[in-house]
Amino acid sequence: MMKKRRGLRFYIFGETIYMKLTHLPRLTIVVPCNNEEPVLPTSAPILENILTDLIQKKAVAADSKILFVDDGSKDRTWLIIDQLTQQNPLFTGLKFSRNYGQEAALMGGMQTAGAHSDFVITIDADLQDDPTLIPGMVEQANAGYDVVYGVRNDRSTDSWFKRTTAEGFYWFMGKLGVDLVPNHSDFRLLTKPVVDALMTCKESNPFIRGIIPQLGFPSTKLYYKRQPRQAGVSKYPLRKMLRFALNGVLSFSVAPIRAVLYAGLVICTGAFAMLLWILVQHLRGTVVTGWSSIMASLWFLGGFQLVAISIIGEYVGRTFTEVKHRPRFIIQTDTYSPSFAIGKTVNRQPVSVTLHLNHQSVHSGGRS
Repeated sequence: MMKKRRGLRFYIFGETIYMKLTHLPRLTIVVPCNNEEPVLPTSAPILENILTDLIQKKAVAADSKILFVDDGSKDRTWLIIDQLTQQNPLFTGLKFSRNYGQEAALMGGMQTAGAHSDFVITIDADLQDDPTLIPGMVEQANAGYDVVYGVRNDRSTDSWFKRTTAEGFYWFMGKLGVDLVPNHSDFRLLTKPVVDALMTCKESNPFIRGIIPQLGFPSTKLYYKRQPRQAGVSKYPLRKMLRFALNGVLSFSVAPIRAVLYAGLVICTGAFAMLLWILVQHLRGTVVTGWSSIMASLWFLGGFQLVAISIIGEYVGRTFTEVKHRPRFIIQTDTYSPSFAIGKTVNRQPVSVTLHLNHQSVHSGGRS
């Protein structure tokens, strides 16, 4: 049975260029790493076997790669990555100058891989996300989907607290109008047009899980059961989870500021009603002097004002961070890009190009 081949369409200065891929898609698996010394010796061979099998079955190009992104690890993570790259050309590495965070590691890996790849898959190094879904993701991408989400259908390995807070987070984000994929982490496949569109988002601290659904490309979901971590420790303790949730809320909504406004109006209305009540009681001569109610009111209003100023300060602080335009990450070592230098890549079949004039001037990616 003949597989359906993908096509790419670009609009350039009024000319529609249809590029039909006549070669096998090049796949890069991006794996962000932070102090993953205990898990890499186990996870690297698993990913190697999966990618090798895809290459042998001619589902992806022979020069497809696995890209480990070392996000400022303090252990022997980079040493292990360097050894892997010397043992097998499938393995490549990207080393940051310091720790920039999970989102930066993902963006750095996708930005580097997107320059040379047709498909990019991101997956955590601990492989709690099921890597056996990768062939299915490639199949769905070849069928025409630009985004393939890996979605958990079982959270039994999570604690009650984590399950409850996760469900509450997705519910709250939905109420704010943010389009998220529930129970989806960072395990996904993106085609090159999606990666290119994602790279146009220049936030210093992007909320990737919220940005990708907003890009609007055709998507589908594959479900799996998340496995317990085999080694090492979780890189998302409660503190980081709270920071991640706060980043999601503040990146996509001004609802917290509006909530402060509404709360302020309610308090002012209540204060006005209390003033009228006190005036009536004064006219009736039944006023009881005391400081308890006054102090309670002062503490309440003072606390509310501090919370309101803090929320507004978060938005101001984010604006301050964005206007500085500092790099999201700095790459110290890159063994991925040189592997695609002239003369080092496997020969690929040529691309057929057909031009159609349609007098449009939109820059985008799609399928023919």
